[in-house]
Amino acid sequence: MATVMEIIQGLSQVAANSYDGARDEDGKRKEMGLKRDEEVSIRDKRVIDGFTMKVHSGNKMCIAYTTEVLSRDLLESKGKYEDMLLQNVSDIADFIKKEYRKVTGSSLSLTEIKETEPKVEVIQTSRIRTEVKVIVDYEIGGLPDVHKEKDSQKEKILKGMEKWLALSSDKRPQNDTRKAEKSDK
Repeated sequence: MATVMEIIQGLSQVAANSYDGARDEDGKRKEMGLKRDEEVSIRDKRVIDGFTMKVHSGNKMCIAYTTEVLSRDLLESKGKYEDMLLQNVSDIADFIKKEYRKVTGSSLSLTEIKETEPKVEVIQTSRIRTEVKVIVDYEIGGLPDVHKEKDSQKEKILKGMEKWLALSSDKRPQNDTRKAEKSDK
């Protein structure tokens, strides 16, 4: 079983290998689940999108996918655009698992946390363009839950303090040659 540090280092290497234009050992472009992975002709506008990963709360990871779309595409999609964005995030999670396996040689388990709904932020940058950011939380398998570890650490500390306090005594040590004061009697 991998340690927390090994898993974080593997995820860090996955993030480093996910730059635009990244290629496999075979020379083929890496498919990350982004729109920019699709081949575009010279006349087409280059798609601007990308993702970031953040590990937080011990065993939880947040994947944030950002893309730029035309405002009319959002209006024409009639609510189906959000499903497409969530599918892109799912494809990114699959890429992270696949790339993690290549980098470390071991598998990574990512499970979407159903209790927290995906967060979709739509920011209109101009009358034509809109920036969309989707944030989805995942649980990393194999990592311990920090809250349970903190509770067990607190228990150990409390037991140690109780032991230390039990060592206290009202007796004066033998090597204490001071005159006895009123409070010492």
